[in-house]
Formats: sequence, C-alpha cells, structure tokens
Amino acid sequence: MPDPGKWLLVAGAAIMLLGLLVHFGLLSWFGRLPGDIRIERPGGSFYFPLTSMLVVSVVVSLLAQLLRRFF
Repeated sequence: MPDPGKWLLVAGAAIMLLGLLVHFGLLSWFGRLPGDIRIERPGGSFYFPLTSMLVVSVVVSLLAQLLRRFF
C-alpha cells in the first residue's frame, strides 16, 4: 500500500498550486465559459457552471487515468 504521507503531501502541493493560480488571476476565465448558465434578476440570481464542471470532470478523469497507468 502506498504511503499515505506522500499522497497527502502531493495533494497539499496540488491545492497550493491551484490556490496560487486563483490568487494571481490565471483562472479568472473559469466559471465564465460559454455554456455556463447565469440568470440575474432584481429578485435574485441563479448560476449553474455547466461547462466549467464538464471541463473539471474531463481533467480529473484524465489525471486519474494517467495515475492509474503509471502507478
């Protein structure tokens, strides 16, 4: 069984990298893709990031396949 400490370090580094990308505005396009549903009215607003979640799903699936193949 793989060492859980190493996996926690990798997960922490990935979260930190993602946080830096968001902080410096390199992911400002995320959530504003064509296909994301946004309805804003005076009484309230509704937001459903359909396309953004599809992109996340594809990226996570590809990473899982790569990890499965090499480990």
